[in-house]
Amino acid sequence: MKTLEPDWQLVSDQVMGGVSAGTLSAEDSPQGRAHHMSGRVSLDNNGGFIQMAADIAPPPPGTKGLMLDVSGNGEQYNIHLRTSDLDRPWQSYRRSFIAPDDREKIRFDLADFEPHRTNEPFEPAHIRRIGIVAIGREFDADVWVYSIAWY
Repeated sequence: MKTLEPDWQLVSDQVMGGVSAGTLSAEDSPQGRAHHMSGRVSLDNNGGFIQMAADIAPPPPGTKGLMLDVSGNGEQYNIHLRTSDLDRPWQSYRRSFIAPDDREKIRFDLADFEPHRTNEPFEPAHIRRIGIVAIGREFDADVWVYSIAWY
């Protein structure tokens, strides 16, 4: 297992005129130290997302998947992976997950990521960016990421 140490940044639909708003901070929770993303996802003005995103190095050879140590508010979120093969900001490879009330380690096989708005085959060796995303519907986002690792 190779633990990642992403330099998370908050990105929202405001980059394209939306009005969703959020915050991202490293802080202590009752369940441990984590990066905490919270905010309101709004569909107004053609919006619909907030995300914590970071550039990352590709996984080591032989990597099967990604493990996310996470908790939250029981809402559905996405993991978006971007590769060097994609050139449009809306393109990615995605998986959904529910952020559980209690801290939990969730494993995602790389083979199960679905292409979104691309026909490019998914090449894990080309991964360059990851996002934990609250997207697609109006809701209050509240997700805690304790760690993330390749396995």
